[in-house]
Formats: sequence, C-alpha cells, structure tokens
Amino acid sequence: MDAELREAVGQALGAAVVQAKPLSGGDINEAWAVQCGDGWVFVKSRPGAPASTFSVEARGLQWLAQTNALRTPAVLAYGEDPPFLALEQLTPGPPRDDFDATLGRGLAAMHRDGPAQFGLDHTNFIARLTQDNTPTDDWPTFYWERRLQPQLRLATDAGLADAGLRRELDALASRLPSRCGPPEPPARLHGDLWGGNLMVDDQGMPALIDPAVYGGHREIDLAMMQLFGGFSARVLAAYDEAHPLAPGATQRVPLYQLYPLLVHVNLFGGSYLGAVRRALASVR
Repeated sequence: MDAELREAVGQALGAAVVQAKPLSGGDINEAWAVQCGDGWVFVKSRPGAPASTFSVEARGLQWLAQTNALRTPAVLAYGEDPPFLALEQLTPGPPRDDFDATLGRGLAAMHRDGPAQFGLDHTNFIARLTQDNTPTDDWPTFYWERRLQPQLRLATDAGLADAGLRRELDALASRLPSRCGPPEPPARLHGDLWGGNLMVDDQGMPALIDPAVYGGHREIDLAMMQLFGGFSARVLAAYDEAHPLAPGATQRVPLYQLYPLLVHVNLFGGSYLGAVRRALASVR
C-alpha cells in the first residue's frame, strides 16, 4: 500500500494506518488487511480506477443491507482520490448445518424487497465495466438495451464479436418478450452472484460481497449462481420453497447467463465466446 493510499485511508477512518498486509484472491482489485489503531479493517483499491468505483460499491452494499435479509460487510469509509473502499473485516468460519437453506431463504427475501422499476438511480460497475442502470418499466427492454446490447457493442469494438454472433444476438432482441418469462416485479439483485462473492462469516452464516446491484429479474442472480458453481442444489430448493419460480425458469437459465458470459468476453477475451454461442443455441 503506497503512502498516498495509507494517508487517505487513515484520514477517512480517523486513525493512522499501523500496518497493511496484502491479501490474495482478487482478479480486479488490490486488497489489504489494514490495522488502524487497535482494530483491523478490509481495504480494496485499484490504481487508475474511475473515481466513483468504490463509492457506488459502497452504495450497493448498503442497498442490499437495507433488506436485513443477508449479511453484507459494513461500509466504514470510501474515497475517490485515490479510489478505495474500507469495510468491516469478516472473519470466515465453518458453515452451519443450515447454511444453504439460510442462503436460499435470505436471497428470496432480498429479491422480494425490490425497487419500483428495473434499473437503479445511478450507474455502477460490474468488475471494471460500466453498468448502465437507467430505469425502465419493461424487463425485456431493460435486458436488451441496458445489459446485452452494451456488452455486444464492447465486444464488437474490441474485434471479439464476429458478424454471425452479432446477427444471432440482434435476432434474439426481437424474441425477448416471449423468452423472458411471465412478467414479474423488479427484484433487488446482487448482480454478480458467483461463488467468489459469497462468504461464510464467523457465525457460519452467509455474507455477500462485491455486488453490482440493480433492480432486475430475479432469475438473473439464480442463473449466475449456476454458471461457475459454488452453490448447492439445496440453496436453490430453499429459494424456490420460499419464493416459487415461474414455470420455465430452468429453460431460461441460459438466457440469463448470456449477460455474465458477455461480460467475461469483454474482461478476459474470446475464450468465453464458445459459452456465449452455446447459451444462444439454447434460447432460440
């Protein structure tokens, strides 16, 4: 941790940084366990990040915490120059026997406490990519115009999306009203709910980190949970018991995995294009 960041963190927390230990595991940001005075906090930063990167993440954590459905780390401070976020340091422990059921029921409660519209009152980020949340009343329109189309445009500009892929996605746009499932009210989404963004706290209970929040279709979070693993079938069963899914939800999983897959194309390159094409083939 450089001197400028140490000074900014210390000033924001009201106590000088005694020591900062680098932590591993993040693909996008740098992270530290930081001792300020007698206590320890978690700090993340990224040199060159947009100034609002961590202020909007802080807002996202607080927005999820409003539901009292699942734990998120408390926001302690954030800054924009240099950009950083200081959070309560969670101490991991072994999961309780009812961990999966608690997670499923908690996620259902969080989703039920949704906003009035699809979207959010500000732009935020998914990893290091901008996420436009301009609200709409119509989910299929939001999913295309705010999610799939911007990622397709990025991939095209980077030379990753060929003409065939562009035609397939453009054709999907006209079919989305019949593919997105029965109309549902907006859910309060985590927005980037893969296994790496779930923690077990010191009480053995679930805690969510690193959100990319907005009001969206609840099946988005559930589809992301099934993309890279890390969540058991017991979680999804507990969710469905608490907040039953509409008919056809299983068939819609590939549709709602398209967004995170396109994000991965733009973050990590063309190795994810095969998965995009397979998902598209499942929703024709």
